[in-house]
Amino acid sequence: MKIKFLVLLLAIAISGSCQSQNKNKNKVKMDKKPKFKINKTDEEWEKVLTPQQFHILRKKGTDLPGTGEYTYLFEDGVYRCAACGAPLFKSDNKYESHCGWPSFDNAIEGAIIFQPDYSHNMIRTEIICANCGGHLGHIFDDGPKETTGKRYCVNSTSIKFEKKQSK
Repeated sequence: MKIKFLVLLLAIAISGSCQSQNKNKNKVKMDKKPKFKINKTDEEWEKVLTPQQFHILRKKGTDLPGTGEYTYLFEDGVYRCAACGAPLFKSDNKYESHCGWPSFDNAIEGAIIFQPDYSHNMIRTEIICANCGGHLGHIFDDGPKETTGKRYCVNSTSIKFEKKQSK
């Protein structure tokens, strides 16, 4: 009986700590029912995306940490949505967060929509492409304090890098 009680207490404590670690301290504007410029059915998206892109962008999947193509890329350019090509992040805002995914401290204005995400027994804020609704990742309040304090934690699969052209 005591063991069951202790296991229950431990489960409650772990659940509560996971939730508290993922709350955004600084509120971001949540969009209730966003409207997208590009609207396609799942069948249409499956025709233009790779199976991995479809899983991440349309089914809200996640790249394995440390495996993404852009996690350790630090070149000048722009990161675009892999589904629709909309510009999302500038390389100036990319930084090494040591979390296993590409991280940015800011996004291009108007490029991202913020949605509440209660999946996996956590409270997080999902970031999605404002142009097509593709799932990009999540935003957290543990970014660089000297800039925005934000960490846009992005799946490499959801973005495509466009290198800045030299003059």
